[in-house]
Amino acid sequence: MQLRFFTIPIYGGGDTADELNRFLAGHRILSVDRQLAQDGANSAWAVCVGFESAGQGRPQSDNGRGKQDKVDYREVLNEAEFTIYARLRSLRKEIAEKEGLPVYALFTNEQLAEMVQRRVVTAAAMREIQGIGDARMEKYAESFLRQLREAFSTQPQDAP
Repeated sequence: MQLRFFTIPIYGGGDTADELNRFLAGHRILSVDRQLAQDGANSAWAVCVGFESAGQGRPQSDNGRGKQDKVDYREVLNEAEFTIYARLRSLRKEIAEKEGLPVYALFTNEQLAEMVQRRVVTAAAMREIQGIGDARMEKYAESFLRQLREAFSTQPQDAP
């Protein structure tokens, strides 16, 4: 994992915010940590982004436009798994909107799908998923684990 740091001034930080958004769109984001550094008119957001460059982690598939092909999880997951995956995406969206973050700053679609495929119900199991570190565990794990436990408690143990 690599790290990149951004300092976005509260006043007049539009260009830096745009730079951050371009960076986020062009990399596989593993974590985002942000802190407000208060100093009156010089206040700024300090943002640390953990990411993987192209060629690290999951293989990138070039679709001819220099972007990674999107995975259709309806094709990857069975119907029961996709239902749980969709619930996790809804929860992620709700939390991200409350916190003013992009959804992928919480968990990526790939991480959510892996939670479902591995039938994650413990913090230890969630930590085994690539890119889920202490910060995400502390902030978001319990909400997602609660949703996963509830979903898997209503399915038979031998269900995929």
